[in-house]
Amino acid sequence: MILSPHRVLAILRKEFIQMRRDRITFAMMLGIPIIQLLLFGFAINNDPKLLPAALVGPADDRFARAMVTALENTGYYRFVAPGITAAEAERMLTNGSVSFVVTMAPDFGADLLRGDRAQVLVEADATDPAAASGAISTLGTVAAQALTRELGAALPAGGPEILIHRRYNPEGSIRLNIVPGLLGIILQMTMVMMTAMALTREIERGTMENLLAMPATPSEIMIGKITPFLAVGGVQVTVILTAARAIFAVPFEGAPGLLLAGVFLFVLALVLLGYLISTVSRTQMQAMQLSIFVFLPSILLSGFMFPFRGMPGWARMIGEVLPVTHFLRLVRAVMLKGAGLADVRAQFLTLGAMVVVLAVLALTRFRRTLD
Repeated sequence: MILSPHRVLAILRKEFIQMRRDRITFAMMLGIPIIQLLLFGFAINNDPKLLPAALVGPADDRFARAMVTALENTGYYRFVAPGITAAEAERMLTNGSVSFVVTMAPDFGADLLRGDRAQVLVEADATDPAAASGAISTLGTVAAQALTRELGAALPAGGPEILIHRRYNPEGSIRLNIVPGLLGIILQMTMVMMTAMALTREIERGTMENLLAMPATPSEIMIGKITPFLAVGGVQVTVILTAARAIFAVPFEGAPGLLLAGVFLFVLALVLLGYLISTVSRTQMQAMQLSIFVFLPSILLSGFMFPFRGMPGWARMIGEVLPVTHFLRLVRAVMLKGAGLADVRAQFLTLGAMVVVLAVLALTRFRRTLD
């Protein structure tokens, strides 16, 4: 048959009309490349600066002030808690408020003036080795230069003695950072997509009418739809945690009950998010595309692959509204740091608030879908 330009143009016209009608797919085709370009171009930074730090010791000592100023001038450190006690510093390091604790003895300046090699202890939160490495590498040189300006030739040979403790991950193993994070990423990837496709599958198969004909309220339908996925999430969590301990030797310092409570809240938020996606999708393909749309920023802006504090402010704001961001903080704090409920209270409250908001939105959207 001879190729007819008119028939080809007619088919092309039909395809463009279908593409225009499928707005979600069209938006994904344009939106995902733009988001990838923006995230990889502007948000990703493997050398984070202005990391929060605390100072334990004489904040009014001129040598301590010189060192603090020199460290802040490197751009890596931002002393948010100067002159606090060791107990306060330990609490801030455990709950993630600071990434570094610099400890100087009360007689730090007197030791230097006597010609002794005064010690400076720097404790770094090494749960994310990539985030701390740049700041640690500058310590020795910066400290010596700062004290040389203050003491000149009177500086003891070798300068101050800098002791560096990489807390929670002494060997700087990337595995200890990645494996607990995988728990959140795997749950995010599977729970949202499976739940999102569950309701759209009912619509595509034509069984939605049967579901709506049942004497059940939207809340009862939602509970019935998401509960099986909570059970599936429980199986996934058991498998991942067992593998993390048995195969990758990831330490488990905190209380298992506290971690499981956090996991439950996180999985509940995910299945509600998936349910919400299903209410705005017409087909399983659209549900899958929207799930990927949510998954992309979750993996890039949550602190799983790249240091959270290395991102610009707008990227951190997006990351803060993602459930996985708060779950990663919770799971790493409990598993690696042995954090208690007081240390991860903020993460629990945030995840709980997200559960309430997502449940209200999902129910509201479902009622509109029924109408």
